Amino acid sequence: MMKKITAIIIVAFLLVGCKGREEESSSFTPHKRDTLYINIGSEPPSLDWSLATDSTSFTILNNIMEGLTRFGEDYKPEPALAEKWEISEDGKTITFHLRKDVNWTDGKHLRAQDFEYSWKRLLNPNTGADYAYFLYDIEGAEAYNTGKETNPDKVHVKALDDHTLLVKLKRPASYFPSLLTFMSTFPMRKDIAEKYGVKWTEAKNIVTLGPFVLSSWRHHERMVLSRNKDYFGEKPKIEKVDIIMNENATSALALYESGELDFIDGRGIPLLEVPRLRLSSEFKTEPQFRGNYIGFNVKKPPFDNPLVRRAFSAAMDRASLAELIQGAGTPTTSWIPQGMLGYDPEIGIKFNPEQAKAWLAEAGFPDGIGFPEVSFLYPDVGNNGIVAEALQSMWKRYLGVEVELDNQEWKVYLSTLDTDPPTIFRASWGADFPDPHNFMNLFECSSGNNRTGWCNSNFDELVEKAAEELNAEKRIATYREAQKILTESDVPIAPIFISIQQSMIKNYVAGLDPDPLGLVLFYKVYFLDKNS
Repeated sequence: MMKKITAIIIVAFLLVGCKGREEESSSFTPHKRDTLYINIGSEPPSLDWSLATDSTSFTILNNIMEGLTRFGEDYKPEPALAEKWEISEDGKTITFHLRKDVNWTDGKHLRAQDFEYSWKRLLNPNTGADYAYFLYDIEGAEAYNTGKETNPDKVHVKALDDHTLLVKLKRPASYFPSLLTFMSTFPMRKDIAEKYGVKWTEAKNIVTLGPFVLSSWRHHERMVLSRNKDYFGEKPKIEKVDIIMNENATSALALYESGELDFIDGRGIPLLEVPRLRLSSEFKTEPQFRGNYIGFNVKKPPFDNPLVRRAFSAAMDRASLAELIQGAGTPTTSWIPQGMLGYDPEIGIKFNPEQAKAWLAEAGFPDGIGFPEVSFLYPDVGNNGIVAEALQSMWKRYLGVEVELDNQEWKVYLSTLDTDPPTIFRASWGADFPDPHNFMNLFECSSGNNRTGWCNSNFDELVEKAAEELNAEKRIATYREAQKILTESDVPIAPIFISIQQSMIKNYVAGLDPDPLGLVLFYKVYFLDKNS
């Protein structure tokens, strides 16, 4: 998922923000302790779980919807909408048995057909889903999604009856039950999606089955999630979650410190405030399964030359960047994040200005002479502006190359990456499930989330070979070989750091601890001082 990112503002606005904070504090009345107040920064780009690709949308969807499985202890998949499942001896056939006590918010029963519809909609090439490749392990899925097969019945997912779903895989995939925790695989109501068209996700139209319901949504301003009294699982301990969309980190922090917000993550923490906030007992940090990288569009000169891409990677002082963002990331040159099978900090191109110059000269641009104008795209929120300016300076200093900066609003930025990725861009990837395959197959030729235009069949073969390998040591060795292609030889990306989530949580809020997957589950939240 694309990185959750924070807002940065200019000094002049800081003064305005301070004045507004005084005015807010003077008239503020403490909230009743039945509602959690948070900020998610920007408008969720889409609540259509066939189309959503970002963590902002995921935060909402993960609280109003549910999958066949959910993560339990040690991030092992456990039953959710599926009561149980059976895997055949060859590992290629999985039969899911659905719970019979699950209702949608309009009172209709959950049916296995809702999964069959959702998955085939995701794979339908007309849907244009970036996450369609997630289901490529299913027989017939890739052929249908790529247009080689036009009959959806050739996709081997079938509702045998209202409560039994049969799935046939191309190969054994031990991670498949974990994959089914992710939003793209959630069930969907065909009648609702087709009746309301693009407006089916509006609060007045959407039907869901998670612990909360979307009770209101004022676009770009606020949404409210209310407890689903008919939820089949553990009922939420709080009544509502009141969510604002404030991309101004200084303003969001002011709201938090005045008591109007109970929780803020990195979107509400200005970099310059981190040293002060770090002294507070409310300041929390958590390493994430989230990699940040610079992407190169290998289809556009001069980045169609791997020597240029290597030069730009070698000219990046990642340790300095990590210091610049006040501990919100750990520098890295490898791709699989720390804590996952296959993590290897020795992989990748290290900071080496002399080697960077040599590679650029070999590519035909000694000291940057003759290098064309290029533009670096980044979203206009969070620490991205500071990082972009630092990289711009590094590439000028160590390569002699001028790079223009192009910042775009979050939703526009995502659209640009979808339609016309620039020569260089800032991007990130958060784990959808805690397995290295989720990181490595991102850059396969068929991945809908690969914005680089890069395609290497040898890399793809290695990644798929590792996915099938049961021996951990052999799997690690295969990932090592694939990572070297990705970050040392072909270099369609240059990893920069692994995210560390920083957040502020009021001491009276319990159950809202950030985790490496970035999951924020509101049904676990309760207030320690509820009766005060």
